[in-house]
Amino acid sequence: MHVDLSEKTALVTGGTRGIGRAIVKMLADAGARVAFTYRSSTDAAEALVEELEAAGAEALSLQGDVAAFDTAQAHVDAVLERWDTLDVLVNNAGITRDGLMLRLTEEDWDDVIDTNLKGVFNYAKAAYRPMMGQRSGTIVNISSVVGTSGNAGQTNYAASKSGIVGFSKSLAKELGGRNVRVNVVAPGYVQTDMTDELSDDARDSILDAVPLDRLAEPDDVAQAVLYLASPAAAYITGHVLHVDGGLSM
Repeated sequence: MHVDLSEKTALVTGGTRGIGRAIVKMLADAGARVAFTYRSSTDAAEALVEELEAAGAEALSLQGDVAAFDTAQAHVDAVLERWDTLDVLVNNAGITRDGLMLRLTEEDWDDVIDTNLKGVFNYAKAAYRPMMGQRSGTIVNISSVVGTSGNAGQTNYAASKSGIVGFSKSLAKELGGRNVRVNVVAPGYVQTDMTDELSDDARDSILDAVPLDRLAEPDDVAQAVLYLASPAAAYITGHVLHVDGGLSM
């Protein structure tokens, strides 16, 4: 699928590794000017900016904690100051603090909800007025198959990812009249540093549940985000796109 996002500006949260990095690179390859956030990986952020600029893209790295609204507002303001518009917002930043409910601490709960769910609220709220004023824009929020199916030992993570779905559908109804679309991508198991550490038995158990018989690559998720951010999805809003190899069927 050829997508031309020339003259468009995108902001991606959590953009230095894994799915976020793949999204940043794919949006840039499509011609977008791309800003991305990171919390502490300064070297990785600088390297990514250099890589994007070497390929001819315009890029901007923004450090901060997505759980803080002031940070989100400052990041959106920085994008608007540099490029005047914000056309695509991808809320990707997320963390896990896994554990059975019996052992889950209040801090484990708060950290995950604040980053994964409040972070989405923060950046969407900061982008709300600019996109309303433009009468155009698209927001893609990254949820998870766990948000619809649940998973033992991930009550906090599942709650945050399920919350993203309800939040996104509600926001889509608010912003639809201003030609601003809001959609969700819900990945399944993705090939990352974390899944590389799985035992053979654990990997086989996962693959037994996936009809396509493989883990997703970060680019599989990034392609879905690119589609929803593109003109090809101009009449799609409030939708949850599962990118899970059939796991959620």
